[in-house]
Formats: sequence, C-alpha cells, structure tokens
Amino acid sequence: MKEETPDEKTAIQGEMLRNRIKKRYRHLRKWARRIGTDVFRLYDRDIPEIPLVLDFYGDAVSGALYRRPYDKEAEEEDRWLEVMEGAVAEALEIDRDRVFLKRRERQRGKAQYRQLGNRGFEREVHEGDLRFRVNLSDYLDTGFFPDRRRMRGMVRAEAAGKRILNLFCYTAAFSVSAACGGAAEVDSVDMSRTYLEWAAENFALNRLTAQRVPEGLLIARRGHGGLSPLRLIQAEVRTFLEEARRARLRWDAVILDPPAFSNSKRMKGVLDIQRDYRPLIAQCLSLLNPGGKLWFSVTARHFRLDAEEFPGWEVRDLSALMEDEDFRGKRLPGCFSFTRPG
Repeated sequence: MKEETPDEKTAIQGEMLRNRIKKRYRHLRKWARRIGTDVFRLYDRDIPEIPLVLDFYGDAVSGALYRRPYDKEAEEEDRWLEVMEGAVAEALEIDRDRVFLKRRERQRGKAQYRQLGNRGFEREVHEGDLRFRVNLSDYLDTGFFPDRRRMRGMVRAEAAGKRILNLFCYTAAFSVSAACGGAAEVDSVDMSRTYLEWAAENFALNRLTAQRVPEGLLIARRGHGGLSPLRLIQAEVRTFLEEARRARLRWDAVILDPPAFSNSKRMKGVLDIQRDYRPLIAQCLSLLNPGGKLWFSVTARHFRLDAEEFPGWEVRDLSALMEDEDFRGKRLPGCFSFTRPG
C-alpha cells in the first residue's frame, strides 16, 4: 500500500478540520445567541493530528498552532497552516483573510508584548450588555479570553459597592465587568502601556471613563481623594503590592490572573507562577479588608494548589464552575477563591 505524501496527509486533515468546524459552529452559534455573546471557543485540539485552538470573534477567527511533540520543517508547517486556514474559512463561509492562525510558544522578555504585525484587524465584540475591542491580527492574543467568561460573570455579580483591585489586568475585561456590576472603585494594574491604553478604550466602549494614575500618586493618596473611581496604573505588580502594603491600602476584592511565566525586562525578576504563587497570593491576601475575597486564576498546566498552605483562609476550587457550552470536556484555567470563614 502506497504511503501518503505530506501534502496528501495535509489535504486529508484539512477535510477533517472542515467537517469538524461545520458541526461545531452549527451547534455553538445557537447557544451563543441565547446567552448574548459573539465570542466562543470553536475548536480545541479536538483531532489529535490537528493541534489548533480556534476562537470565533463575531465574523472572524483567531487561532494558534501549539507546539508539536515532533519536529516539522518550517516550509511544510507553513503549507499546512495555509491549508487549515482555508478549511476554516470554507467551513464558516467567510473570507480567508478573516482567519488568523499564529504559532504559540513560550514568549520571553519583550516578545511577550511586542506586536506581530500592523494590519489592525479589529472588531467590537459583545458579552451580554458589555462591549470589548479585540485585535485578531497584530498580537499573539486578541485582548479578550472566552475561557474567563464565567469568572467575569461571577466577579460582576459580586462587585456592587466594593473596592476592587485587578492585577495583571491586561485589557481590563475583569475591571469593566466589575465596574458595570456597580463596583465603588476599581484599580487596574499592568506594566504594559499598550494594554492600559487598550483597557481605557474598553471602559469607553461601555460608557465609562478610566483615569491613568501614576503608581506613586495612588499610594500617596491613601483615601484616593480627588482621583477617579476607575483607575489604570502602570506598574510591576509585585512592586505595586509591596508599596500598597507599606501604605496600608486595602480592597474588598482582589483579582489575580497572572501569566504562567514572564521574564520581561521591566519585571522584577522572573515570574514563574508554578514557583511563585504562594508569596504572590499571600501579598494579595494581606491587602483585603475584613470579609474580602481573592479571585485567583491560573493557566499553568498541571497546577495544583494546596489549601493547607493558607491557614485561616477558606479556599474554594471553582474550576468546575468555569465550564460553559463551548468548553465542555476542554482544559480550562484553574479558578480559586479565598475568603475568611465565618
């Protein structure tokens, strides 16, 4: 029996992907319409030979090829990606230039934040009554993660009247959710100016105005007098936490959603969440008001959290509650809450 050539194997896989996408899209578009979102996980390595993750954004697709367990020639991989792009476009009956597939590997230093291009393919997407800007073409990530949908809803549901701190805020989707849930104040901290500018746009899309506040000014004004209740702070998170502790600042809820790994030159040392989560969580817990809550989300694979490492705190694993229709049977970020019992 004649062995298939690489191009023949690729063509077969393209047809497999096309059929899978058609089936998934028919099912998920009805569900998404019911819950009022136009962003959902379309495909997540459903077929082992096709290690792609694909998210649907309104009328376009952003996806990533995860590193294979074996080497493949660069030119062959490029051809393979082109065929998969075409298969996705055909399955969804959209133009091919609305499908964006990137290679996802561990990003180091400035590579974590640099632009990959300058096409500016942007969309405004919806989650219930909230709006967010996404960029599908120019960065590894789009600015909005569908796998945090349920967590955003939980944060919003508990936000009314509270002072909230969002760390590693990225484009501030959690912050916008909290503000629209009636939070009294929201502080959003990230070290990337680009992402904080993006965050300001997300607030504006929801008819909210967030103020850029220097870290030192926030620390100096312990009562936050004269500052906007929605604040964007450019700072290295661990340095900010140390300064906030010394200034005795407190919040009613803290959202900690860090990258699994970062060694950006602007960061204080290297962040490896598998290694560093204990002191990072402890710093956050020290900033909570009585009755406060820490929300902790982590994307690191094989992450395990032992509640006994945090005596005096009730630690709940909420990961199972994060599963929505588009993530059934898929790996989701771990999600935990920390509160004082009683």
